[in-house]
This record gives sequence, structure tokens and C-alpha cells, in this order.
Amino acid sequence: MQYSLNNRQIQLWRVAVYFIFALSGFAAASWVSRTPAIRDALGATTAEMGIIIFGLAVGSIIGLTSASFLIAQKGGRFVMLLGLSVASIGILIVGISSSLLANSIILFLGLSVFGFGQGICDVAMNVEGTAVEKAAKKSLLTGFHAAFSLGTLLGALIGSIMIKSNISVAIHMSITAVVIVLITFYLYRFIPADTAKEDNSDSDKAKRSKEHLAVWKERRTVMIGIIVLGMAFVEGSANDWLPLIMVDGYKVTPAMGSFAYGLFVGSMTIGRAAGDKLLDRFGRVIILRSSALFAIAGLIIVILGKSYGVAAVGIVLWGLGAAFGFPVGMSAAGDDPHRVAARVSAVSTAGYLAFLVGPPFLGVIGEHVGLLRALIFVLIAVTISGLLSKAATPISNQNKVELENVTNSMK
Repeated sequence: MQYSLNNRQIQLWRVAVYFIFALSGFAAASWVSRTPAIRDALGATTAEMGIIIFGLAVGSIIGLTSASFLIAQKGGRFVMLLGLSVASIGILIVGISSSLLANSIILFLGLSVFGFGQGICDVAMNVEGTAVEKAAKKSLLTGFHAAFSLGTLLGALIGSIMIKSNISVAIHMSITAVVIVLITFYLYRFIPADTAKEDNSDSDKAKRSKEHLAVWKERRTVMIGIIVLGMAFVEGSANDWLPLIMVDGYKVTPAMGSFAYGLFVGSMTIGRAAGDKLLDRFGRVIILRSSALFAIAGLIIVILGKSYGVAAVGIVLWGLGAAFGFPVGMSAAGDDPHRVAARVSAVSTAGYLAFLVGPPFLGVIGEHVGLLRALIFVLIAVTISGLLSKAATPISNQNKVELENVTNSMK
């Protein structure tokens, strides 16, 4: 798609996408901040919570795998609106099922709906972000992910306030859903309608299906997917379990557990806010390797820490280490503008497999060895990501020719 927008229209588009990223993060953190209260309301064990959280993974994976086709049919703007609207319905169900009904099955279904909305929105907003970059002719994707982290931080802080104010989960989630829907519908008009929308003829659909399969044959795309998978596990494990890790592992109050999660998100937000400048100066490979080292150090401190204060230092390092993996992976996947939506979708899907399936796996392991010791598996994943960081090196013209040859072989 060629954009014939003036500078003001591009700026409004850019701001709208910042808010879309922030709203997605806000929604995720709103649910995570209340996991201790939800666990207590249901009387669920750690393993049972892991199974319940798997509903989020199921919905998200369905959303991620179908997102690129929805975008091709309707465009990024429509899919972002649909995604956040569905996510709002899901989070409303989460609040009602956990607080008023105390029903784990309905909670599982609510998380599945929430995950589906978040999944399709995630791919759409990353594709939209690459489109804004092209229109603005500057690197913006790390900044968009910083907005996601800022939204997550805001959601965590509001969650902590809700806990201290004894506001029920149902009321908290209801307010969250209304805020997300109202802001999303207001932003809708500032986003171009046809981003990544494709010709819907039968021949084009067949060609598009082959192209989606072709990107999985590209060695570089697969390696980037593995990097993002490991780094997403680092981020996802904190997003779903950090409040409970602190409550159960360090015997602190739910409010202090929620604050620890806010500390993690705050550190990640600071890292991403500085991301564009750091990437321009040091390059992707050094940044990814440094991120892995920060995450490894932070996780070790949290696992072995003897006090809340010591663990807080580890949480800061953990957050800084988690800051770059996902946005840098998305940026690397979008190096070649040809088939960018297919590659972004593939890498997003790989990342979310860890981001969403990993935490339930930690819950099952944590039931037997404790959540702190279960973090050893996160250590292994981030170490692998660090070792494979070279795959994110910006591609040369020769690399582009090789990618084109691989994908052409599918035709």
C-alpha cells in the first residue's frame, strides 16, 4: 500500500498506534495484577491456576494464527478494533467469573476470549507499526513497544491501587473494559483503513497461503522466531506469575506482589524507551546479547535472593533484560518489506507460543518444585536466545535474494 498522507495525518496515525499498543498492555496488566485475588477467590492450587491460564494461551494462539488472514481480508485498522473489543468482552467475563461466580470453567473461557482478542490485535498493531515506520521514514517499533510497556505499567499500578482500596475484581475489570472500548473507538478515525489489506481474489488467496508457508522455510526467520520465543518466555513468565512468585516465594502481601510486577514493567518500559537510540548506536546483536545477560543475572538474583529488597534488584535486571527481545525480533522480521506481514505473523506466533504456553508450564512445574525453582527453565530459554542473537543482523541485498529464492520455490 502506498501512503499519500500529509505530515499531520502521519503524526495522528503514529499517536493512535502508540495508544493501541498501550491499551493492549493495559488490558494484559489489569488481569495479571489481580491473579492472587482470583486464585484466592477460586481456592485454586498453583497447578490449577496454570491450567486456567492455559485458556489465555489457547485463545491467543488461535488469534495469532488467524490474524494475518483477517488483516489481508479487512485491513489492520479493522482487526485492531475487533481485537481490543473482543479482549474487552473477555476481560469482563474474567471479572464476573472470578469475583461474582467463582467459576473456573467460565474463567477459562473468558481468558480464551481475551486471548483471542489480544492475539489478533498483537499481529495487527505490529504490522501497523511497520507501516507507520515506512510512512514516517524512521525507526519507531521499539517506541511502540515502549508504549505497550507503559500501558502495562499503568495497568499494574492501577491494579495495586484497586487492591489497596478493596475494589472487587468484577468492578475493576468492568472499568478496564469500558475504558479500552471508548478509547479504541475514538482512535479508529485516525488510522488508515487499508493497511496490509490484500486482493481477495481466489488466485491471490492461494498465492498468499503459499507465501505464509514459505516464510517457515527461511532459516533466518526461524532463528529469529527462536530468539523471540526465548525472550518472550522471559517476559511472559513475569507477566503471569511474578505477583504470585513474590507472594508465595517471599511471603509478602498481594499488594507488594503487584508492586513488584509494576517494578518489572517499569524497568522494561525504561529499557524500551531508550531502545531506538541504543539500537542505532550498538546494533541488534549486541543489544540482544546484553539483554540476555541482564535477564540471566536478574533471574538468578530472584531465585536465590533472601529478601524482598534483594529480589527487587533482580526484578529490575529481569525487566531490563526482557525489554528488547520482542520488538527487536519484530523489527528484524520486517527488514525485507516483501511479505513483511507473513514474517511478522510467523515471528509473533513463535514468540507467543512461549509467551502464553510457557507460563502454564511453569505453573505445573511450580506445583512440584515451587515457582522460584521453576524459573530455572526460563534461564535456559534466555540463554539459548542470547547464543542465537547473531541471526537478527540486518539483512544484506544478498540475503534478500536468498530469501526470495526460498519463497519462490514454494510457488
